[in-house]
This record gives sequence, structure tokens and C-alpha cells, in this order.
Amino acid sequence: MSGTDDTGTSRRAFLGAGLAAGSAVATVGLARAQDADPLITEVQDWASAFGDPVDASPYGMPIHYESHVVRRNVEWLTESPVSSINFTPIHALEGTITPQGCAFERHHSGAIELAKQDYRLMISGLVERPLVFTYEDLTRFPRTITTAFCECAANGGMEWGGAQLEGCQFTQGMIHNMEYTGVPLRLLLEEAGVKPEGKWVYAEGADASSNGRSMPLEKAMDDVLVAFFANGEALRKEHGYPVRLVVPGFEGNMWVKWLRRIGVYDQAVESREETSKYTDLMPDGRARKWTWVMDAKSVITSPSPQAPIRHGKGPLVITGLAWSGHGKIERVDVSLDGGVNWVEARLTGDVKSKALTRFHLDIDWDGSEMFLQSRAADETGYVQPTKNQLREIRGLNNVYHNNGIQTWWVRADGEVENVEIA
Repeated sequence: MSGTDDTGTSRRAFLGAGLAAGSAVATVGLARAQDADPLITEVQDWASAFGDPVDASPYGMPIHYESHVVRRNVEWLTESPVSSINFTPIHALEGTITPQGCAFERHHSGAIELAKQDYRLMISGLVERPLVFTYEDLTRFPRTITTAFCECAANGGMEWGGAQLEGCQFTQGMIHNMEYTGVPLRLLLEEAGVKPEGKWVYAEGADASSNGRSMPLEKAMDDVLVAFFANGEALRKEHGYPVRLVVPGFEGNMWVKWLRRIGVYDQAVESREETSKYTDLMPDGRARKWTWVMDAKSVITSPSPQAPIRHGKGPLVITGLAWSGHGKIERVDVSLDGGVNWVEARLTGDVKSKALTRFHLDIDWDGSEMFLQSRAADETGYVQPTKNQLREIRGLNNVYHNNGIQTWWVRADGEVENVEIA
């Protein structure tokens, strides 16, 4: 187990005690009578004068008390911030929809400014009618709405060799979940007329990196979206304004931003991003490719290293996120003792296919240390594995597709650390 060694005995004692922290909330009232609490008995400043008028902020921003809820990066992960990534503050969010301003960024050559009037999308290759669409052209096609998670294939990649980064924002925060509006790619391909020999499509971006990925035609004709709205408003610059690709269930690198070209071919292009990158290095030196789908995964977002327990013992809400690129989340189990015992959590809200699902478990915490884990299962029957189960197959040299179970050590003082159970 990683972490400080001098707590080994107490940790083992806790693990042997099973669900010592309890699995149900005691029916106790949390409201308490106060003796002359000035916040109740005295008129406060905010009730003594006018507040801000309408249009004080024409585009509404979060109140300054929430200024800590921001994306963060880890400078040493990459050589340059223009080809880098930052992380969604999933520890500080609730529900399932990620605000655009908090949604993680991944750039290969920086976020570009591309005006709608300058935007063009070309469809070429094995089609009957090569076409070029303006932004205005795209808005005239029938639209659809889909909610989907976008997860970087390297999410959790630093954890292959052991517990590395403190905070679920940094270990699992290369993910966001938004409601997208756009045109099904299928309609654009049908407009161009795919020839019978067309079996693959290649999507390419307009930025300097020309990031491009191949995918089977079957996926392109299924649920892929050419999107121009997210969460009801135009895409942000860092998320591909004015048009990006949405590829539900597939790794984030395939969600090409600033989409400029769709090529139809009889085979995969085998670009840099699908050969030397975004493949899974195996112990024998070979690399698996075409591992597009993000397998079922979950993480407890609170308590977690950036969201410790401050209120002391008593009723405690454990919450987190689960997702699967194969479809809907069917069940999430939570362990308080590092995987010895499991109890089923509540799936809260609408459970959508290939989208984030929120889970909650309400317990009565007695102040004992805990080793929190969550384990997701999707509608195909797939169950989230442990890190060691993954390592037995893929070794330690991989970077991508780490969906292993995450462990948080909750100390008796409520502080939380990223650890592993040996």
C-alpha cells in the first residue's frame, strides 16, 4: 500500500472490521436550536440595502465565493502549455452536466480563433458528390441533441505505476459531460453519397496540429454528431468553436475540434494519433490499436483529497460519478474498507447511455478511517476492474485506458489521501 507506513497496523485493523463506519444514515436531526445566533436575530448587510441591478454582469459569472472551482493543470506533465491538458474540478461539482467554463481542455497546438463566417467543412474521398459546407449550411440541416461524456484516453494514466497525484481532479479530471446540439454526421455523409467501397472516415481539425483520427463508417453513421452548441450555448473556443465532432463512448482524441474535413476511404488512414499515440503498449512491446471505447469506470468525488470531511462524525454523503462507453451504467457499488465489503449506491437522476451518471451513498460515519472505493457495472455486464487486474494484462508501460478502481484513504481527522491497497 502506498502512503505512510506507520499507519499499517491501524489500516489492517480497519480492513478487518468490515463496515465499521456504517452503511445507513441514522435518523437524527441536524438542525439545532441556537441561542441568539446573530445570523438569525440581527439584520444583515445583505438585507439592509439594494443588491446589484440587472445587467450588472451581462454574461452571468459564478459568485466570487466559488472562485476555487476552476480547471487546473500540472505544469510538469507536458513540455508546453499549447500542447497540454488541464483538469475538470469534478470534486467540486454536483449533478452530471459539466459547465463549459469548468470542462477540461486538451490541445495539440493551442486553442484557435475561427470565426463562423470563415468556417468550412469539406467532405471528400469515396463519395459521389464532394461537398463543402459553410457554418450557415450546417444550421439548415435537421438537428438533434445528445448528452455524452468526453474522456481523454490518458485519464488516470499517471496512476498506472501507483498512487501519484492528490485529488480526483488530477487523477480522473480529464473528463466532462455536456449536452450537445448539432447535425448527425450521417446526414452529411448521406448528402455526399458514400460509395460502396467506403468503409472508414477520417476526421481532421483546422488547427496547426491537423489532429485527425480514423473511425469505422458504421460508427460515423450511428451516433456521431457535428456539434455547434454545448449546454445550450455556442461552443467555447477551447472546445472547438464553432464546430466540433462528438463521438459518444469513444476516447476524447477522436472528438476532433475545429472540424474542417471528413474523408471517406476504404481503409484507416493510420495517422500519428492512431499509431505512435493513442495505442496501448503491452508488456511484450507490441501496442494494441483501435481501442476507441472507454470502458466502464467510476470515481468517488467526495470525500476525496480536495474535498475532505470537515463536519466531523455523523451523517455523511458519499458521492461520485460513473460512466461507460458501452452504454448505460447499471449499478455502482461502494466499499468503505478497501474492497472487502461492498454496498450498492443510489443512481441519482436520469441514467443516460454513454453519459456521466451520479451516484450517492448516505452513511452514518463514526469517525473511523475508511478506504473508499467505487466499482461500476454497465448494461453489458462489464464490471470495473482493479488496477492490479489491468496490470496483469497490460503491464506498467501503458498510458491510456486506465479504468481501474481508485482508492481514497479517509483518515480519522477527515483528511483524504490517494493510496493503493496492496
